[in-house]
Amino acid sequence: MREETQERTVWAPGRVNLIGEHIDYHGLAVLPMALERRVRISYRPRPDHRVRVASDSYGQREFDWIANLTPVSPGDWENYLRAAAQAVSGKWGVLRGVDATVASDLPAAAGLSSSSALLVAFTLALLESSGVGASFAELMEVLPDGEQFVGTRGGGMDHAASLGSKAGCATLVEFAPVAVRHIPVPADWSFLVAHSLQTAEKSGGAREEYNLRRQAGDTALTLLGLHSYSAALDDADRLAARLDAGPLRDSFLHTTSEALRVRAAVKAMEAADGDAFGRLLVESHASLRDRLRVSSAALDRLVDAALESGALGARLTGAGFGGCAVVLCRRHQAAAVRRGIIDRYHAGRPEFDASCHLIDAEPGAGALHL
Repeated sequence: MREETQERTVWAPGRVNLIGEHIDYHGLAVLPMALERRVRISYRPRPDHRVRVASDSYGQREFDWIANLTPVSPGDWENYLRAAAQAVSGKWGVLRGVDATVASDLPAAAGLSSSSALLVAFTLALLESSGVGASFAELMEVLPDGEQFVGTRGGGMDHAASLGSKAGCATLVEFAPVAVRHIPVPADWSFLVAHSLQTAEKSGGAREEYNLRRQAGDTALTLLGLHSYSAALDDADRLAARLDAGPLRDSFLHTTSEALRVRAAVKAMEAADGDAFGRLLVESHASLRDRLRVSSAALDRLVDAALESGALGARLTGAGFGGCAVVLCRRHQAAAVRRGIIDRYHAGRPEFDASCHLIDAEPGAGALHL
């Protein structure tokens, strides 16, 4: 047996969403891919319920773990620690506290799910500290709602990808019930993640705008008398015509068209048709820009720079309002596309750091497969 004072470590990766943006919270399938970049938590179990966590980047936080925690100030990273504790206690009860340290090579506020990776990793640390094993299904029962503790009404994509992805594959995540299917990424495809250098603080200023997008989609569905978007996909254009022109119709059309793009993208990946997959990325970005209005001038320029550099396709990834674009190219062209993006977009920006802001996105394993 390991000594109780022995330090233990858990990891949870970030993810890049290849396609299927702003639709997981409507119960529609999405196609993310876990990254080789991760949040790492090293911890020691405590004999009490005190939680003490230190981060080189964000300082130290500590609190007493009780059954009904409340959030601290909006935007404070402690809320993700509390969200994990609340998620665990709601299903398994209040367990042992921990002394922990957090490290990450994921860029924050970039649309790569660094916050969800922290939530996943800390949840696993709290469970393991008390010897509690949890399945993928059990974790997915609590993690999406757990993140709503922070105030962001997202879906379950980030948690499913961070937990259940397989190395070398994209992860088709479906809902009701939650399930994953691993789609091998063709060997000659290469994905880059390029940062716009505009931050996307989903837990801060952009949170209200993010939540409004979900609310618009829900309202459109209610006005049409439908219980799910799945029922709308085969007749979306006719249904959309029943909605007044404006945000509700635009949200409905983005949601339905993006869901159909996910289906087409899976077929393109399985057929190793990079040209088709690239076109779907470009169509997705246009819908996010023009219908959902979650892009930005910086992201639009970045996507254009990638396409002008020879990429097969590119689009914003994540919640939007800043953050990153995902870029598809042939593997043998990746170096040239990278140079082109730097020359056309990042050149002359002193804050640009290629190790953080233009990364190779190799499909990695989820926390349950590491």
